[in-house]
Amino acid sequence: MTPTILNQTSPKQIKLKIGDYEIAAIPTGLFGLDGGAMFGTVPKVLWQKTNPADEHNRIQMEARALLLKSKTRNILIDTGNGSDFVAKYGEKLGNKFAEIYAVDQKGPSLLSSLKKNGLTPDDITDVILTHLHFDHAGGATTERHGKLVPTFPNAKYHLQRKNLETAQQANLREKSSYYPANFQPLLDSNQLQLIDGDQKNYLPGISLQVSNGHTVGHQVVTVEDEQTALFYCGDVVPTSSHVRSAWVMGYDLNPLLLIEEKQKLLEKAQLKKSYLFFEHDPYCDMATVEKHNNDFAVKERFLL
Repeated sequence: MTPTILNQTSPKQIKLKIGDYEIAAIPTGLFGLDGGAMFGTVPKVLWQKTNPADEHNRIQMEARALLLKSKTRNILIDTGNGSDFVAKYGEKLGNKFAEIYAVDQKGPSLLSSLKKNGLTPDDITDVILTHLHFDHAGGATTERHGKLVPTFPNAKYHLQRKNLETAQQANLREKSSYYPANFQPLLDSNQLQLIDGDQKNYLPGISLQVSNGHTVGHQVVTVEDEQTALFYCGDVVPTSSHVRSAWVMGYDLNPLLLIEEKQKLLEKAQLKKSYLFFEHDPYCDMATVEKHNNDFAVKERFLL
C-alpha cells in the first residue's frame, strides 16, 4: 500500500548540508505496527486522521536511516529492520516476523538506498545506533556464507553501554524487541564502540544525548554547525504526529519521562534553525516545529 497523506500539507523537497556533511535520507523499507500501540492513550478518532490503519489496526511506518557524507567519513544513523529475518530468527519466527509486522520487501532497502547514494557496505565508516530494538538495529548484521556478521565490515558501530546491557538482559516487556542476532556479531567482531552518557562533538559536528523514556540507553543524535541543527529523534519523536507533547507510544517504558525528554528536545530546537528527522514517518523525512498553544506543532514538512 502506498502511503496517502491525510490532513497534511505536501512536504517540500530540499537539499541539506550541515558543516562538512551532505545529508541524505536512507529509507530501508515500510512495515506496520499497531496504531493503538504507536499512539498510547491518544484516541483512535484523533490519530487515524493522519495515520490511517489497515484491517489489522496497523499503521504504516518507515524505517528511515540517515546518511552523513563528508570527505573522510560515511556515517549511517540506524539501520532499519534488515532483510535476513529467517537467517536471524529461524524459519518459523522469521516468516512470522515479516507477516506480523507487514514488512514490505519489495520497496527500497538499506542496501539499495545506499547504492542510490553511490555507496556499498564497505564504504560506511561509522554506524551510530540509537538503540537495539529490531526496527532500528535489524540491518546492523547480515548473513554471509551461512554466518551472521556485521553488515558494514569496515565500520565502527557506536552504542550506549546501558542499551547493550538492557538488550542483553531484556525485561519481559521488551524481550520481543531485542534480539542477540542484531548485536552479538558486532561484539564478536570487536566492531562495537560502547559509549557512556551524553557526548558533545563525539564525532566532528555530531553530539549524542541519552534518553531513557522509551528504553534505557536510547540516544538522540544531533548534527549541527553554527547556523543549523538536525536532530535524529529515534523513538523520542518517531513521526511528525508525535511532535505534540502528550502523544507518546504505548511502547515507551516511562511515558512521563519521555514527555519531559521530548519537551527539552523541542525547546532546544527553537534556539537555531533546526530540523527534526523522523525515523518512522512514512509521509516525510523531517520537519521544522514551533510553539503552539502551550505545546508544539509541526511548522513545515520536508523530503530530502
